[in-house]
Amino acid sequence: MSHHFVEGYVSASWRVRVEGSTGCRGCGMPGIDAQCWGMSPRIPHLVRQAIIAFPDKPRRGDVTHFCAEHQISVAAFYKIRDQARRDGPESVVVARSTSPVTQAGRTPAAVEEQALAIRGELTRKGWDAGPMSVASEMRKRGLVPPSRATLARIFTRRGVVTPQPQKKPRAAFHRFRYPDPNGCWQLDGFNYKLDNGQSRCVLQVEDDHARFVLASHVAVSENADAAIGVVAEAIRRHGAPTFFLTDNGAAFNQSRRGRESRLERFLKRQGVTPISGRPGHPTTQGKNERLHQTLGKFLDANRPIDTTRRLAELVDQFDDYYNHQRPHQGLDHLDQTPAQAYQAKPKALPAPHPITTTPPPPKPATDTATARTALVRAKRGPYRNYKGATPPGETPDTVREAERHVHSTGIIAICGHVIYVARSRAGQPVHVQFDDHTITVIDNAPSRQRLRLTE
Repeated sequence: MSHHFVEGYVSASWRVRVEGSTGCRGCGMPGIDAQCWGMSPRIPHLVRQAIIAFPDKPRRGDVTHFCAEHQISVAAFYKIRDQARRDGPESVVVARSTSPVTQAGRTPAAVEEQALAIRGELTRKGWDAGPMSVASEMRKRGLVPPSRATLARIFTRRGVVTPQPQKKPRAAFHRFRYPDPNGCWQLDGFNYKLDNGQSRCVLQVEDDHARFVLASHVAVSENADAAIGVVAEAIRRHGAPTFFLTDNGAAFNQSRRGRESRLERFLKRQGVTPISGRPGHPTTQGKNERLHQTLGKFLDANRPIDTTRRLAELVDQFDDYYNHQRPHQGLDHLDQTPAQAYQAKPKALPAPHPITTTPPPPKPATDTATARTALVRAKRGPYRNYKGATPPGETPDTVREAERHVHSTGIIAICGHVIYVARSRAGQPVHVQFDDHTITVIDNAPSRQRLRLTE
């Protein structure tokens, strides 16, 4: 771009007059045909041009009066003069590049391509492909990776990730884990749908300290037999833990319902203390939930999966890679695998003897009414005064009656029991007769069908 300098003169009142110019194309300032981008806004172009054209031998006080008129310092006046004399008039009028003399180190294009290739490879195989995973894989291959933040910027700039600004930063998380291996194990299952339409439940036992997958099992459903089987296999391989954490599923832990599951009894015989998270708080078992997410991505990347055997083979492959080859970001050391963390410290031990729990004895009754109340609470029999039942029932052998409507799921609730009638009867009334030992459900339809349940 060529720049046109126009001639002007300094009047007696020190006001700059410039003729023959079309003005600045950047800001519209009249008097100079040049761009003002990058120039200091403190000294306008017209003033700079007037400084360049100022007489070499001015009269006494002319420079001071000029600087006062245009509100600049005498030092700035002479600085512009010296620069124009040294580098030419254009150096003080034409905007110079604002880029630094020494640019910060930019990641070479070859390194970016290597990082993108490794990310694509991990994604195709179904593994996590974030910046830390890519950096770890680059180190395994003898490459020097950029920092985690640099890789994140590269992936965002190349459009291979979807920005999620709503997610909390890593610094916002407060990580908790048991201090020793076998201090606590976690068990949970998730349903995975095969390509043939069937659904299978994958149960996984994970060590809370090392994130080590101790055992996995593919079952038809989440049931007590499958849970006990996978836990027994984990104990056979690695010994018993101190605590065992599950959710409140019927196959795992029923302590919050006032009962004891088969898995709880099995664990107590091994000296293990079963514990459970609060209902509605799956983050208590967050480590196992995150493990399911990683396994689900791996399985989806290896479809089709048509048989249970194929699913079990892939789960075994996942366990081996996850434990021994994939560095885990939740561990203490860089590039540490769950197997290395599990073997780095001595294991915690369970109780030396089986754990026994004795229910508290019922409180003694003080009078007849309290005695009857205690008897009702202890036996929780069907002769309690249920809403809508007639007659009230003074003795356990009294036959009482009640009306119920069948729920949309085909069930009714009576005497502390849930009885399945039929979905086809949803919304219809039924007549119930019951005493201490027998519940009889009578259909109000003309056929008067009976369903008799006896303790």
